[in-house]
Amino acid sequence: MTAPDAETVLACLRLARTDGIGPVAYRRLVRTHGSAHSALDMLERGATRISRSVGPVCPRDAALRETDRLQAMGAHLLVHGQPGYPPLLARLHDAPPVLCVLGDVTLLANRMVGIVGGRNASSGGIRMAESLAALLAAHGVDTVSGLARGIDAAAHRGAMTAGRTVAAIAGGLDCPYPPEHGDLQDLIAHTGAVVTEAPPGTVPQARHFPRRNRLIAGLGLGCVVIEAALRSGSLITARMALEYDRTVFAVPGSPLDPRCHGSNDLLRQGAVLTENERDILRELPEFMEESTLFSQQAPRPAAPVRAPVPRHGSQPAPPPAPPPAGTGDLHEMIEGFLSFTPSPVDDLVRRCQFSTAAVLTVLSEMEIAGTIEFLAGDMVVRRPPPA
Repeated sequence: MTAPDAETVLACLRLARTDGIGPVAYRRLVRTHGSAHSALDMLERGATRISRSVGPVCPRDAALRETDRLQAMGAHLLVHGQPGYPPLLARLHDAPPVLCVLGDVTLLANRMVGIVGGRNASSGGIRMAESLAALLAAHGVDTVSGLARGIDAAAHRGAMTAGRTVAAIAGGLDCPYPPEHGDLQDLIAHTGAVVTEAPPGTVPQARHFPRRNRLIAGLGLGCVVIEAALRSGSLITARMALEYDRTVFAVPGSPLDPRCHGSNDLLRQGAVLTENERDILRELPEFMEESTLFSQQAPRPAAPVRAPVPRHGSQPAPPPAPPPAGTGDLHEMIEGFLSFTPSPVDDLVRRCQFSTAAVLTVLSEMEIAGTIEFLAGDMVVRRPPPA
């Protein structure tokens, strides 16, 4: 298949950006009329029934401005049905007509697994996301996630320690969300890829996030859910993955922690119980016939990648935002990290970025109040509320 010429790409972009033309309608129009050029002509002349239900055709100069902005950013525009479009995504009945990609577009064709979860994740949940992503990368499986706070960001950072990662975002490539993850998005663009359906300049809104979730579900061979509350966005991604015939994995959590109720419910519905990377790898199509995968041999090396570029001498993952100054704020921060799964005190100190003495003082106050309990091995765990 030869690369599309500029006019073909422009016609596909105009058709995709026309109000009222969704992914399914786009494919039907192109299939019915033979090309995006012909479909645009029919729409402009009102010669097809769908013309009455869509807005004005996207002007050619508007599409040119978008391609110019993408070119200035060093980004790529991928068109469904043309070379370079991600093969797994292309099979979907509602595959996005166009994708804007910053970074290595070939990464979108790699073996990947989605890792998603709660924004207000516990310390244990964050450790799990980082560990799973890093161990999967060591076996040549990259991670795709949504760049959100909590589990998503942890999965991206873990993946970059041993491989590469893809960030699927809801807004334009020039509109990072949340804003504090701008540096993380830049790092992913330099070492992996950032992908979106939205044109440059699109500020993320609630209605855009289901499209982001569709990218995560469609690009991966499976989807792992960690610490998802009931009615969370992560469950939407899991449902989409099931609709796309992908395997859904869930990490079990404490029934006393509301952050885990949604992921635990997935397990009731048949999701693969996931405690380590082996639980995931044995279910992936490419690995199912590899009986030596779980032997005592060294793990398969990851595909060659460019090493993450540290920022100002830091580690690949950008540092967390500076902590608030008050101990009351520290108390709230520790409350957010604790769960009914034991967490190392050292890990809490590292994540809070307060002194060990300050963290231990707050933990001691919480122990006296009966909300936490210290365990052997410098571990701390949230205590269940009294019956």
